Amino acid sequence: MPDEASAADKAGKRHSMPLWQESLLLMGLAVVLALVVKTFLVQAFYIPSGSMEPGLEVNDRILVQKVSYWTDEPQRGDIVVFEDPGSWLSPAESAGPTGAVASTLSRIGLYPAGGHLVKRVVGVAGDTITCCDDQGRLLVNGEPLDSSDFTRNDRDCDGPMIASCEWSAGPVPEGSVFVMGDHRDDSADSSFHLSCDVTKERERRRGDEVEAAPEAGSCDAGDAYVATDLVVGKVFARVWPASRFSLLDKPDAFDALD
Repeated sequence: MPDEASAADKAGKRHSMPLWQESLLLMGLAVVLALVVKTFLVQAFYIPSGSMEPGLEVNDRILVQKVSYWTDEPQRGDIVVFEDPGSWLSPAESAGPTGAVASTLSRIGLYPAGGHLVKRVVGVAGDTITCCDDQGRLLVNGEPLDSSDFTRNDRDCDGPMIASCEWSAGPVPEGSVFVMGDHRDDSADSSFHLSCDVTKERERRRGDEVEAAPEAGSCDAGDAYVATDLVVGKVFARVWPASRFSLLDKPDAFDALD
């Protein structure tokens, strides 16, 4: 019996793994799992500006789930994260994390990534969006959208931050969406790119001197739409700061448009 017990102990020792090897293996598995989750399921992002106030504030951490758009397209009212369609962000805004640790964590989905925007879908393929009715509300296919419960706006209409209260967009091309920030008068969104000189407005917002405000119609209207292929996923939760944790869903106002 002693000989058998001794042999078993030796066999166990031969098959056991040093602690440092176990730690490396677990870390490797954690990285692989994080990459799988980021690629197919959930990814973390942060809010870099006030364009989605009052619901999402600067530096809020959000989670984006990707499963919804595997078999479906973004819907009106969804808050979505999407890649820059082209020149919507400045080089500095597109840079993302710069530190070695933060950059590594960002690649595997454990730290918010840069080069993305967060907006709400207002129009989908075939929709026409018009600003505005006599109450200052957007019209989607002729139906008013009462956004007072989820937007912030210091203007008299539900329009973009510098254009007039009289504009129209659409029909939205197939495979695209029309997006707007909830902070209506402080969001360089689809309505902004529909009717402005983006370069001059960027300079104005940085505090640089410009000769005059941009004129409507000085941009390519095609720049206003975001291809659904660029949409990463739908924002479903605000997870930080902890005091503001909440699950997010589309406002009831969009139900009237269906």
